[in-house]
Amino acid sequence: MLSQLTSAATQVAESVLGIVGIRVGTEEPPYDAEPLAEGLEIRRYRPRIAAETTVEAPEEQARSEGFRRVARYIFGGNTGSQKIAMTAPVSQSSARGTKIEMTAPVSRTGDDENGWVIRFFMPSKWTMSTLPVPDDDRVRLVEVPAETVAVLRFTGDRGQAAVAARSAELLDALRDEGIEATGEPQAWFYDPPWTVPFRRRNEVVVTTSTTRE
Repeated sequence: MLSQLTSAATQVAESVLGIVGIRVGTEEPPYDAEPLAEGLEIRRYRPRIAAETTVEAPEEQARSEGFRRVARYIFGGNTGSQKIAMTAPVSQSSARGTKIEMTAPVSRTGDDENGWVIRFFMPSKWTMSTLPVPDDDRVRLVEVPAETVAVLRFTGDRGQAAVAARSAELLDALRDEGIEATGEPQAWFYDPPWTVPFRRRNEVVVTTSTTRE
């Protein structure tokens, strides 16, 4: 009983802190960063594992439904009913031009017709052999290879128009730096919907070559 009360109190405290964008104990995938300009940087990520689902719906509806599906998995909707710690960011990319079984779909912001891939990165302590199997067959575990990405960070609105505008800004900034984007932009979100907009951490991300033209 005491442990349940403690757990409930912890969840309430974390929810309150989440309102102002304070992420307590939330793990992020490790990376090496190279700043380029204000809010813009190159990151080099190591291989990691993600749980993801594809939702065929408009962008913001897909984000909500996809979040619920994968959240059910990490909150115990799996073999053994194991709970998996929440991490950041949550990734959203388009499923255009990919099949559901592929591990690294190419993304494009604004493609409602072909569906959206919503992805949670798994805590680093887990491996493909130790992670529990999702109860929902629409959720799958994938290995994400090491990659180099360009990242533009922003706060505030994270709706479809805002993400599209920031994606265009990211690609323009890379052209100005003489760096080639090798994929198409996707969106990463670090905070729950109830976080006040000016405290949200949002990012648009694209795979890239760091060799300047």
